[in-house]
Amino acid sequence: MIIGIDIGSTTTKAVAVKNDGSMIRVKTKGLDALTSASGVLGKITMENNINIEEISGINITGVGAEKISASIFGIPVRKVVEFTAIGMGGRSLSGQDKIIIANIGTGTVIIEVDNEKISHFGGTGVGGGTIMGLSKKMLQVDNFDSIIELASSGDLKNVDLLIEDIADTDIGYLYKEVTAANFGKISDNASREDLALAILNMVYQVIGMLASFAARSRNLNTVIVTGNGSNNPIGKSILAEFNRMFGIAFEFPEYAEYTTAIGAALDFTG
Repeated sequence: MIIGIDIGSTTTKAVAVKNDGSMIRVKTKGLDALTSASGVLGKITMENNINIEEISGINITGVGAEKISASIFGIPVRKVVEFTAIGMGGRSLSGQDKIIIANIGTGTVIIEVDNEKISHFGGTGVGGGTIMGLSKKMLQVDNFDSIIELASSGDLKNVDLLIEDIADTDIGYLYKEVTAANFGKISDNASREDLALAILNMVYQVIGMLASFAARSRNLNTVIVTGNGSNNPIGKSILAEFNRMFGIAFEFPEYAEYTTAIGAALDFTG
């Protein structure tokens, strides 16, 4: 059995790949890298009655991977490049060999998979960390579920400048409800709910636009969304608008938040 561990800046995830190909997934909140890796390994073994002797190796990736030594609990550890892990995990979850992946974490990384070749296409510092930072400063909220709850009753018209504010009709494929300028029409009467929605809208529009450019440059019409940001219902609805505008479909595989850990577990190239 191989264990894949993804040590992120806030959350650590582990995936156990059994000999029959089935997977077990767990996650914990991260502290330091070693504590996170040891904790998530202990959690996945104890909660699933896995004996240490059954584990033949641990593949580690993520921002904290370099802080881990050559073994954990006597089990050999191998480091997997995070871009490779995202690509392998996204390819496995999507069942596609030629894809663009937008992995939304603290920031966002865009990966290109072309059969066996996995490349870092690009990325942006805009991601979950942007949402949390702006919400903490503007809304005095630092809980993601609370941000989503606020945003669910927000109105963009009180914050964003929309196409309908500057034109009487649609402009090409840009229909009137599309944002022309994020925070470009912020009202003194804008509520916390309006601001929460505007923050999410800005972040996911940036991600959607960059991922759409990447897909179109490769003549693809699909983007696979992975990482913690793939589970956001409001983010999903924002990204769905890119299908209407550009014909780019954003797909959200089951277990997408575990993509990097899955890819690490599936990497046998070392």
